Amino acid sequence: MAFDQQFLWGGATAANQYEGGYLDGGKGLSTSDVLTAGAYDQPRRVTWRDPATGETGSTPFVLFAGGRQVPEGAEPAVIDGEYYPSHTATDFYHHYKEDIALMGEMGFKCFRLSINWARIFPNGDDATPNEEGLRFYDQVFDECAKYGIEPLVTLSHYETPLHLAIKYGGWTDRRLIDFFVRYATTVFKRYVGKVKYYLTFNEINMMEHSAFMAGGIVDGTPQNKAQGAHNQFVASALAVKAAHTIDPALQVGQMLAYGPLYAFTPDPADQLKALLAMQPTLFYADVQTGGHYPKYQLQKYAREGIELADTPEDYELLAQYPADFLSFSCYGSNVVTTHDDVGESAGNLMTGVKNPYLKTNAWGWATDPQVLRIALNQLYDRYHKPLWIVENGIGWADELTADGKVHDSYRIEYLQANLASMRDAVTLDGVELMGYTMWGCIDLVSAGTGEMKKRYGFVYVDRDDRGNGTLARTPKDSFYWYQRVIATNGSDLSN
Repeated sequence: MAFDQQFLWGGATAANQYEGGYLDGGKGLSTSDVLTAGAYDQPRRVTWRDPATGETGSTPFVLFAGGRQVPEGAEPAVIDGEYYPSHTATDFYHHYKEDIALMGEMGFKCFRLSINWARIFPNGDDATPNEEGLRFYDQVFDECAKYGIEPLVTLSHYETPLHLAIKYGGWTDRRLIDFFVRYATTVFKRYVGKVKYYLTFNEINMMEHSAFMAGGIVDGTPQNKAQGAHNQFVASALAVKAAHTIDPALQVGQMLAYGPLYAFTPDPADQLKALLAMQPTLFYADVQTGGHYPKYQLQKYAREGIELADTPEDYELLAQYPADFLSFSCYGSNVVTTHDDVGESAGNLMTGVKNPYLKTNAWGWATDPQVLRIALNQLYDRYHKPLWIVENGIGWADELTADGKVHDSYRIEYLQANLASMRDAVTLDGVELMGYTMWGCIDLVSAGTGEMKKRYGFVYVDRDDRGNGTLARTPKDSFYWYQRVIATNGSDLSN
């Protein structure tokens, strides 16, 4: 048998893309609530207000770009006349029983979801939590238990409470460490017996590329991003410490955005570029999972004149309380080269050289049939800790046909290749893998583009790019395919 009986099959979502109910139950605003919708060729925007003049406006929100997200003196804010996808998303807040029942029907063993920090502490720095927000997640976890589904909970998934971004500058300020630990400790204590697995920061290395999304940092300078990452590392270590004190059975993992990088040619210059291009990603795992700052990163900071506001105790904490396991997202691979005149390809939050051996879809995503085996071996060989694939999937412009169905054979083909690759890593290479949760198991809003058109799920949700639709749920063909995959514990990947 490919996987042991404890292997956790399931799906993954994020509150800012799925939950909705953005002011229901005492919830405060988060950074995602000021991001407008966009499209493949049109960036999302951060909306803002100048408290001195009352002037409002918006600034293009571009991933992989540093600098300020709003003008000097302005603050991120919700303004009239704009459409914000996170405010309703696909409304898990009011559909959680229906959606979890669908997950149960598929046979899910695990459901990865995020708690919206601002639902528990509306401002982020509140002295006491919001009881109504805590009760909502009690109900969600109780519903999961009815179907034998283990929750995997992300504590911060691109949702820093907006107040923390405005008052403190987000994760550049060390005071956020204490605010986060208060939040994490509250959650750990509240859900003892209901939740065994936690992740601290979703794709923590996205601090490198989008400091506002990953850390509520309005001015994404190299110095601010480095400080924000350091503060999150310390907060994560303290969260691990708190979890193990509250319940030694709790496991707290890291979550990394990962994709293997291939050199375009055998040219040693290309090989070196691929090696060096992986360092900004691996650095985050070297610290949070490995427990130490690698020398290559310290050398980089020295060259760039970056100095961290830190303490000796920070590094003791990192060494003593690393992540219990390493989870990661992986949608595909990328290619780099030192050579000119090579076509560029854009994928899921990543860009690179077009790989001539792979097929791509309308968003530039390429299906790499070996990507998960390669990724799993690279990470397992480096960290020697249990792994968990918590995001993998493909966005596509799914259409509901006249017969009321969605025929997504392309998604099945993508998953067949990826799961076969994952299975080989386990059965042939001996990688220790805890589970697999396909991204966006119920249709949700795209993080990168803020659109609904790019759909991921096994379940179609009647919702369009402007927020119109009934929110009715319809299982796709892939729903029934994945149901069989789980029932056979991954041994049957056929159509």
